[in-house]
Amino acid sequence: MFQLDFKSGVPICDQIVNGFIKLKALGVLKGGDQLPSVRALASKFSVNPNTVQKSYAILENSGIIYSVKGKGSFMSDDETAANAVLESARLEFMAAVRHANDLGLDVDEMINLIKQNSTTKEDGDK
Repeated sequence: MFQLDFKSGVPICDQIVNGFIKLKALGVLKGGDQLPSVRALASKFSVNPNTVQKSYAILENSGIIYSVKGKGSFMSDDETAANAVLESARLEFMAAVRHANDLGLDVDEMINLIKQNSTTKEDGDK
């Protein structure tokens, strides 16, 4: 499971959404895996159940999870979920690039940082 950072300034709802997206991207959660109930997750994180419900709604609208009435929420296993995870990564990356640029980093410096922190080498080896 993931942790919430109540001091980060990132809304709790977004942290929950991003946490599940990361777990899906890493393969920790696979298609068909059941998510904790809204009440259980709210209790675990000591947050309002409405916050968790909003997070689940965002995930469902994005195609990352689906709900079965009376059964709960489950991770999607279709291509839509995989695409939503990649799109989330793209959006986060673009926001980080804009922020870094606003703070004065130039393109060459950002490219060097990407190369230094990339887990995949240019030749395709890991």
